[in-house]
Amino acid sequence: MESVNIDYCNTSSGSRAGDILSNVAEVVERILTFVPTKPLLRLALVCRLWRNCARRVLRTQQQITWVSATDTSTCEGHVICRTLAEDVENVYLLPQTVLLMADSDTINGDNYCYPAKKAKTMCNSDLAVDIRRLFPKGCEILGIATPGIVLTPSGSPYSPPEEHQEGQAGFAVMIPNIDGVTIRSFHFCKRSFNQTSLEEAGFTGDPELRVVLLFGYKAFKPGAERFLHQVLDPLMHSSVLIAGGHVESVFSHSRECCGRNSYGVAGLTLSGPRIQGASVLLDQDVNTEKAAEVAVQRLKAANIPERNTLGFMFACVGRGSSYYGGKHNVEADAFRKVFPTIPLFGFFGNGEIGCDRIVTGNYILTDVDTGNLQHGYTTVMALVHLG
Repeated sequence: MESVNIDYCNTSSGSRAGDILSNVAEVVERILTFVPTKPLLRLALVCRLWRNCARRVLRTQQQITWVSATDTSTCEGHVICRTLAEDVENVYLLPQTVLLMADSDTINGDNYCYPAKKAKTMCNSDLAVDIRRLFPKGCEILGIATPGIVLTPSGSPYSPPEEHQEGQAGFAVMIPNIDGVTIRSFHFCKRSFNQTSLEEAGFTGDPELRVVLLFGYKAFKPGAERFLHQVLDPLMHSSVLIAGGHVESVFSHSRECCGRNSYGVAGLTLSGPRIQGASVLLDQDVNTEKAAEVAVQRLKAANIPERNTLGFMFACVGRGSSYYGGKHNVEADAFRKVFPTIPLFGFFGNGEIGCDRIVTGNYILTDVDTGNLQHGYTTVMALVHLG
């Protein structure tokens, strides 16, 4: 499609195919539905007809997609960066929001960038800049580094989710503009946290706020715990699903804001009448395969539609295979058994944030202690439906 002659739209007496491609919007629009987004944006420059058809095609692309990758080798550059550079060309949506997570051992190292032979100018630049170059201007990107990664392989939600506590692993969940859904990224640190930033993020003044995915970093620093309580305080008595945990770092914001070694909180707020969510807490008593499945089964009570729904798993680094007597993938397998068509993403981190809660269109809320959202040696499993 990228080699289509631009004269098609300037032809007055050309071939029959040229006439159709110059004048019949239904045919052009149908053809453009088979073109990935990046080539589609280039084709939109051909003429006004093609531009209008491309816009209509983009408005119909409201299905979430993702790219994920793993690698046990010591190849230069992180595997998710290399994979994104290749696979983002074949994505069939225009990302509005990207949630990217990668293992902290590699992504925070000196060799996170692309191989020199593919992108020589990138290897000395900031990681956030490198990632941002892959996506359209205006796309909100939240990049997080954690000790371990939970992902669903690219290609199909039917692929079994995987827990990776060693080796390179990462994913990028790409969310397009969806009717009735507003997603905002936020980053709070000592310098940027104020009433205005809370309002801009939707923490206050937004009656349609439904879900907050929230990640604290540098939690061991003095003052970090008190700061997190300040961030959570506006949400404590609201009917909002809160899920997340403590991570190593956030690499999507400017370091000029708070400095490389400062603590802070970042995440996403999801607002709109079509948003639904539910979460359950797998506490320290959940230590067998059967108990994990029973705990995840509680999410079924929310009756959340499975289409355009994401599963999230935020687990303590102390869980995983060592917690389950050497058995691998226990909690991810339990999720797949209960929700075989919903992709699962998340991490192994340094603490978990969440509780048992259901938020639907009717605001059915379980009776929980919202004053106790921070945990250790637990797992928070969540569903988020985007309409």
